[in-house]
Amino acid sequence: MIKVLLVLHVFVTIALIGVVLIQRSEGGGLGLGGGQGMGNFMTGRGTANLLTRTTAILGTAFFVLSLGLALLYKQNTAESAAAILNAPAQTIPAPPVPSAPPPPIALPKTPVDALPAPSAPAPPAPGQ
Repeated sequence: MIKVLLVLHVFVTIALIGVVLIQRSEGGGLGLGGGQGMGNFMTGRGTANLLTRTTAILGTAFFVLSLGLALLYKQNTAESAAAILNAPAQTIPAPPVPSAPPPPIALPKTPVDALPAPSAPAPPAPGQ
C-alpha cells in the first residue's frame, strides 16, 4: 500500500512541477500557457483558469498524499524497530578506577657537567 501511494505521490509531484512551470507569470517565466502555446483550442483566459484549477487539485492531492504517507510510515515504524532512533542506547563500560595512585617513577639524577658536550659540526668538504 505504501509503495503504491509513494509512486502516485511521485507522479503527482512531477505533474505539479510541470503545471506550475507552464503557467504564465508576471515576469514572463516559461510562459507556455499563453494563447499561442495552445493554438486555437482555448483562449488565454480559459487556459489560465484550467491551469489554476489543475494546480489547486494537484496541490491538494500532494498535501493529502504527504499526510497519508506520513501516517502510514508512523504506524509501520511503531510496529517494528526499523528506525535508527528506536534502537536501544548502547552502554559503554566505564574504565576501572584505580584504588591507589601508581608510585612515582624515579628518574636518574645526572649533573649537567656529566652530560656529553655537543659535537661541533663537520667542516665543509674543500670541493663544495
